[in-house]
Formats: sequence, C-alpha cells, structure tokens
Amino acid sequence: MAHRKQMEQHARPTLLSDFILGGQDGLVNVLGILLGLVAAHAAYQLIIIAGLSALAAESLAMAAVAYTSTDSRRKLFEAEQEREQREMREVPELEREEVRVILRRWGYEGADLEDMLRRIESKPRAWLDLMMAFELNLSTIPPNAPRRSALVVGSSTLLGHIIPLLPFFFLRAQTVTAAYIAVALSAVTLLLIGWYEARVTIGSLWKSAVRMAVIGLGAGFAGFLIGHFVSML
Repeated sequence: MAHRKQMEQHARPTLLSDFILGGQDGLVNVLGILLGLVAAHAAYQLIIIAGLSALAAESLAMAAVAYTSTDSRRKLFEAEQEREQREMREVPELEREEVRVILRRWGYEGADLEDMLRRIESKPRAWLDLMMAFELNLSTIPPNAPRRSALVVGSSTLLGHIIPLLPFFFLRAQTVTAAYIAVALSAVTLLLIGWYEARVTIGSLWKSAVRMAVIGLGAGFAGFLIGHFVSML
C-alpha cells in the first residue's frame, strides 16, 4: 500500500514581516508626500515627479537595507555558531551545565535530566542546534535569505508606492479628487494587509486590519498637515 506524505504549509514569519514592512512603508511614505503636496497646492508635474522619485529611491533603499540587515544577522549567526562549537570542544562541562539549565526549564530533573543530557551530547549537531536556539535565541539564516529579503521588501515597497499614485495619473486636472481616491485605496490596501497578517497569525482579523489602517493613514495625514501649514507661510 502506497503512502503519500503530506507536508504542512506554514507561513514564513520573515517573509511576512518583510512584505508588511515594504508594503506599509512604501504606501505610507508616498501617501504622506502626495497629500502634503496637494495640501500645499503644488503643481501636477511636481506631484508626479515627487511621487515617482520617492518610488524609485525608496524601493531601492529599502531593498538595500533589507539585504544588508539580513546579511548582518546571517554573519552574526555564523560567528556565534563557531564560538559555540569552540566552547563545546574547549569547555564542555560549562556547555553541559548550560544544557542542564535549558532542560530544567522544560521540567527535567534528576536522573531524567542527566539521561537527556547524555543523549544530547552524543549528537554534536543536536547539541549545537539546541544551544543556538535556546541559549542564544538565534535561528538559522540560509545563504539566499538576504537576496530573498531584498526582493520581497523592494517589490512590496514598489507596489505600496504605486497604489496611492494611480489616481493622479488618471485625474491630471483634479488633484484634490485624486488625493481622496488615493486615501481610499490606501485604506483598503492597509486593511487587507492587516487582515492577511491576522489570517496567518493568531490575531483578530478586524482588530489587526483596523490597526494597520489607522497607523498607516495617521502617518499619511501627518504629511497633509505639514503641507497645509507650509502653504500658509
């Protein structure tokens, strides 16, 4: 009888956070710029130039930051892993005591603890992984993670920028109307991002969606206030 192995599908927390980071940052950033310029009665050409400039500059910058920060975390993990391996060779008793501390947190005591300790230290790879995860609270970062993070953050930032800009391409002579539509599109997008976040986590769907929208639109409204007060000078 043939057996088919079913793999559970789990959301990747790093990809989710990268997507939310890029999408929300891109959308809120350009929305604030656009609302500020509309409030300051800027010319249509200036609004488009500013929006497209922010789109290009921030998408590249966010992708670069995502790459370098993820690569730094990967290098930190590798450095700490080498240190743990050296300590396992040079001061094994100290490392064993650190394993005992972890096992006691899990409820192991006495003979059960020592038996589990012997089992763990008989498998150097398991020992090392245990110390990395539960002593240092560090998780493995694959070599392709920096590139993947840069791609996700950069592309989601680009998408976030495009959404508020779209109405301005179709309503050239009605920038105020375009601004209202941009706010509406941004609100819907932020609600969807928050809803998706809650779907793959354990949060409340509506609470997460509304929170995401309020935070994003609040930041965009700050740009409107700046433009409004600058236009009064």
